[in-house]
Amino acid sequence: MEIHVHTENGRVPVTVMHIHGNIDSSTYQAFETKAEELIKNGTRNILVDLSHSVFISSAGFRALHHIFNKLRAIHPDVDLTDEEMKKGINAGTFKSPHLKLLKLSKETRTAFEMSGFDMYIEAFNDMETAIASF
Repeated sequence: MEIHVHTENGRVPVTVMHIHGNIDSSTYQAFETKAEELIKNGTRNILVDLSHSVFISSAGFRALHHIFNKLRAIHPDVDLTDEEMKKGINAGTFKSPHLKLLKLSKETRTAFEMSGFDMYIEAFNDMETAIASF
């Protein structure tokens, strides 16, 4: 797996992580470590481009959840308690304002939806719309 990173400027700066290869049990740690490094260095909004990644395993989804939690922890402007966020997820009214996905493969989208990640992380099919959503 390779990860290429660049920043897009929308209403806010968005760090785009282009993933080349699968995110699975042998690569999720590199993905998670790179995201943590970006966050530590000031990244506050991440768009994960999966157009060159056919498959994400459960380890990859755990890494996404970990990144979601890291971003949520550093954004004091989001004044939701954990309970309020959970209610919003269940009601379909909460989506992560700081972590989004781009161009999921058919297989990844199926796993993404079946595992419930679509309830709180948005996925987009084009970069312009994704950047504008932050």
